[in-house]
Amino acid sequence: MELNRNLDGLRISGIRRYNALAREVGGCVLLTLGEPHFDTPRPVVDACAAALAGGATHYTENRGDAELRAKIAEFEAKTRHLSYSPDEILITAGATEAIYDAICALTNPGDEVIIPTPAFALYETVTRIAGATPVPLDTSDTGFVPSPERLARCITPKTKLLVLNSPNNPTGVIYPAEVLEKIGEIVEKTGIFVLSDDVYWGLSPCPTFPALTRLKPQILAVQSFSKPYAMTGWRIGYLMASQALADKINALHAHVLTCVSSIVQRAAIAALDFDPSDMAAQYACNREYAHSRLLTMGLPTVQPAGAFYLFPRVSQLCASDEEFCTRLIREARVALVPGSVFGAPGYARLSCCCDRLTLCAGLDRLEAYIGKL
Repeated sequence: MELNRNLDGLRISGIRRYNALAREVGGCVLLTLGEPHFDTPRPVVDACAAALAGGATHYTENRGDAELRAKIAEFEAKTRHLSYSPDEILITAGATEAIYDAICALTNPGDEVIIPTPAFALYETVTRIAGATPVPLDTSDTGFVPSPERLARCITPKTKLLVLNSPNNPTGVIYPAEVLEKIGEIVEKTGIFVLSDDVYWGLSPCPTFPALTRLKPQILAVQSFSKPYAMTGWRIGYLMASQALADKINALHAHVLTCVSSIVQRAAIAALDFDPSDMAAQYACNREYAHSRLLTMGLPTVQPAGAFYLFPRVSQLCASDEEFCTRLIREARVALVPGSVFGAPGYARLSCCCDRLTLCAGLDRLEAYIGKL
């Protein structure tokens, strides 16, 4: 029996593959996953325990707990000046489900989705699962910021959706407000949709595409509790869209998941009262330190301004980035992720959301290894 052809070539995340290889080799310093080393803040954990003890163990609405959605609406209005009603907010199983729901709800077979690269691989994967066609928009020669002019040339009658991710994974680059405004003019003129993946905004407040409120009917904004609140294992995020879009996507979400865990949603309410600035400050210090070290090693690296990643060029060190990262694991016991995983051969992603001692150890091993090449 033939399976769904859209699953052909589908593999486990390359990030996970290289993390697994490092664990298999053993003794490696892992600079692979975008997983905060902090534990979830105690007030969030306590709120979950209280919800469990209080019997909050039943279904919520498909869209999510009404109190949580109201609190998110208030939070987004206060922090980003965005106007979304609780019914325009959908609570999802992390940003991953939000991205899946959005792309699958918007695209038909034959539609095109423009993805600035390098990019988180999930965008391309879900686009292919939906039967649509990913169209890469290279940013490697424009400082990892999408060129509005190049974007305009990519748009065809088949273009349905543009994906934007700022602060960016894997580069740590933040898109300037003037670039977002120019992109907004193109979006307004062409009528395409924009999926704005803002999951790192909470660590590095910056201009974001949803701020172009005149384009609200064309924007789907994704957020997550994972990165700013160290809640990766809780699997909770949210999607914001105009009422008409939110209603359609909620119908899909209801069939995929029914609803997110009720007790996790109660914990998320508490998370929105927590100030993550101390954690964000440590990530910023780690970024600065790692950037300085990489430049000292002779690895060209764009200055990251957000998230907790760096994306040095390694093409000068080895025939391929995949070979470099594999050898780095086996010979130096330090793990990075090849840029090919993000659609950018010749680079490697380094995650610096670990503690400083781990980061120092990993960079020391990397420097010693490069010195022997």
